[in-house]
Amino acid sequence: MNEKELKRLNRKQLLELLLIQIQRADELEARLAETEEKLKSRELSMMQAGSLAEAALKLSGVFEAAQEAADLYLENVQKQSGKRPINQPKPTVKHKNAKKRSKK
Repeated sequence: MNEKELKRLNRKQLLELLLIQIQRADELEARLAETEEKLKSRELSMMQAGSLAEAALKLSGVFEAAQEAADLYLENVQKQSGKRPINQPKPTVKHKNAKKRSKK
């Protein structure tokens, strides 16, 4: 609507236009508030996800250290008991007479 058309409107018509504009402004403000709330929620979710990822990395380090300690403990127990560690292969022993026996 241009300026000439606005000048031709009577008081009642102008007030009706004003009411329509106020209602539209209220609707837009409500949508804006809703959108801002969703944005805050998303930002909070992203921050929490970052915090969870950092916590998982820290826990990963704790678990690795615990595994190393458990492996070391098991190795020490096996050494003290005179057994070879589980993850080490059995040593191979060659006899001097091995060739002679195989020739027979």
